[in-house]
Amino acid sequence: MDWQRDLPDWPHHDHSRRIHHPPHQWHIQDMGSGPLALLLHGAGASTHSWRDLMPRLAETHRVIALDLPGQGFSRAGAKRRLGLAGMTEDIAALCASEGWKPALILGHSAGGAIALNLATRLTTPDGSPPDIACINAALDRFEGVAGWLFPLLAKLLALNPLTATFFTFGTDKAARARRLIQSTGSTLTPDGLALYARLIADRPHVDATLQMMSQWDVAPLLDRFRDIPNRCLLLTGAEDRAVPPETSTRAASRLPCARALTLDGLGHLAHEEAPARLATVLRDPANWPA
Repeated sequence: MDWQRDLPDWPHHDHSRRIHHPPHQWHIQDMGSGPLALLLHGAGASTHSWRDLMPRLAETHRVIALDLPGQGFSRAGAKRRLGLAGMTEDIAALCASEGWKPALILGHSAGGAIALNLATRLTTPDGSPPDIACINAALDRFEGVAGWLFPLLAKLLALNPLTATFFTFGTDKAARARRLIQSTGSTLTPDGLALYARLIADRPHVDATLQMMSQWDVAPLLDRFRDIPNRCLLLTGAEDRAVPPETSTRAASRLPCARALTLDGLGHLAHEEAPARLATVLRDPANWPA
């Protein structure tokens, strides 16, 4: 996405700024005051994903949302660092450089996996572990044939310089965005669909998303679940067609201090479909594990 061309009418653009911290040039949005909440979007999205939830959280928190490297308005300085491990390390380094000590790390889908991977790398101002909240977190290994076939296909797509052009080619971006969102079990407003249509028309954004997919490996994170002491709230939409709700239930059973909560009537983009409901759920202490 082009800073000069696209940012002026992007949601909450007045809260946007750039931070150059090697190897990437980051786009973040910063609003509110109080304990820090760090927001991490899913693969192929951007800060826009939090457009309606962010102001609600900012009523009680300082909220910082960032674009993952190469996606949205962030620029990737090293394509080899777009997998789970590399992005986790680079976000942790960014937080250390900026003095960010989140009380809450909130991630959606792949951003949920990053949030859990950051759990033991970041602390609150008093040195305690931050709370982790995940929305439809992508936490499953591929099984069987898919275990080698899907990652291989993603790598082949990412290595082909024409792939991003193919994905962004064509004129009916709105229809493509609508089909993509519907396939996740979510229903968005026309304005929400238009933002995704702009993203999938942007070649650098699509290329970075494909690179992220090709490098993605959640297995090391799953293997150390028992070593994550943080309070974790795993939210899942009952209508999610992208990540089965059972994924969060299984994850919660393996984390030392976690609870899974299913939200009826919502799909993969639950936080975009019902931001007020999500804010209420996150604020309610009764929803969190003791």
